[in-house]
Amino acid sequence: MGGRRIQEDIQRLKKSATMLSGSSESARNALLRSIREGLSRDWALIKEANSLDITEARESQLSDALIKRLVFDEDKLASVQLGLSQVATLKDPIGEVLERRLLDEGLLLERVSFPIGVIGMIFEARPDALVQIVSLCLKSGNGIILKGGKEAFRTNSALVASIKRSARSSPLGEEWVTLLESHSDVSSMLKMDDAIDLLIPRGSNAFVRYVMDNTHIAVLGHADGICHMYVDESADLQKAVACAVDAKTQYPAACNAIETLLVHKSVAEEFIPLVAAALSGKGVSIHGDEATASLIFCTPFKEGDYLMEYLALELNIRIVQDIEEAMEHIASYGSRHTDAIISEDKSAIRRFMRDVDSADVFANCSTRFADGFRFGLGAEVGISTAKIHARGPVGLSGLMSSKWLLSGSGQTVSTYSGPEAKAFLHTELDTEGQSVIAGDAK
Repeated sequence: MGGRRIQEDIQRLKKSATMLSGSSESARNALLRSIREGLSRDWALIKEANSLDITEARESQLSDALIKRLVFDEDKLASVQLGLSQVATLKDPIGEVLERRLLDEGLLLERVSFPIGVIGMIFEARPDALVQIVSLCLKSGNGIILKGGKEAFRTNSALVASIKRSARSSPLGEEWVTLLESHSDVSSMLKMDDAIDLLIPRGSNAFVRYVMDNTHIAVLGHADGICHMYVDESADLQKAVACAVDAKTQYPAACNAIETLLVHKSVAEEFIPLVAAALSGKGVSIHGDEATASLIFCTPFKEGDYLMEYLALELNIRIVQDIEEAMEHIASYGSRHTDAIISEDKSAIRRFMRDVDSADVFANCSTRFADGFRFGLGAEVGISTAKIHARGPVGLSGLMSSKWLLSGSGQTVSTYSGPEAKAFLHTELDTEGQSVIAGDAK
């Protein structure tokens, strides 16, 4: 697809997105339900397309981690359909009054939520991510332009074809969503800062960094998922074993799986053999520091292991002196994604949660809970490690912007300036209900 063709498609999409932002919640929810049903209707075609993609990926000797992300089976179908249903039940994010303030009699100020506009999603494998972002963009009134990796081209095409087929019978139409096809489309997409308002890349570290380094468009996402679990001196060791095993093995290719297990020295001798046995039973290869290697059989730690995002059944184990050293390790090697503490000491938990500078900080549970669906967001467009706009699993709220709306009755600034300036009231008002100024905003 040529650059001019892409621009034409995105311009049509922008117009459709404007219409979508003014659509009724009932119309958007109805289309979400229709898309859910359409995926079942078209399942045979989607399944066949995914099977062909997986076969080609194996023939091309792509990594096991990537192939796991590429799979779109009955479980993934059920998951995305449940996500579509949950998104349809979420509160409408468009037109929510975030702030309301009476500046003076007859001078009312509101900050009201509105869609960002056009979202561009560039992703490797993960066809389920396509359905997630489409559902959230539809609910939030944003247009969406998608560019998947070539390894999932057939699956992505089948999914978008199903979505568009469902959308054709809706008053919202189908032009608010489009799928780009060729690799050259990516470079064209990265340069369209006049048309695309937000880019969301999902894929390998190198891929996300490439997107971040080659566009002026705002980017939401994370380049690394180097997550940690710290087992404190007061930890319930059985609880710690269960959480560590789940955080590493439940889905090792996920960005919220742990890559390093930090263990307090006072429990190391008892805990490490326990957790090593449980992990080995799941096929995990352990990389250990010198102290760990004195307790269990493991691969000796080498320089660079702590910076590895394995995305596989491999795990670093390091023994630390105390919670301070654990947090220092996380600060030095972590990616500010998701980190957890296992402890029965409330003061240690509070300190860890306060001082660990990550998007998600957990206590006494698996890091795998860092997920939009599990958080009740319906689905997620990704996990952001940034501190501005959105952080952690990003759902509907991360796809919204806001406008300041000010309604007066002829007021001028000169009235409120100078030696005899009139004082502002600045009275905070209840934000319940629709916008007084914009009405329903839809």
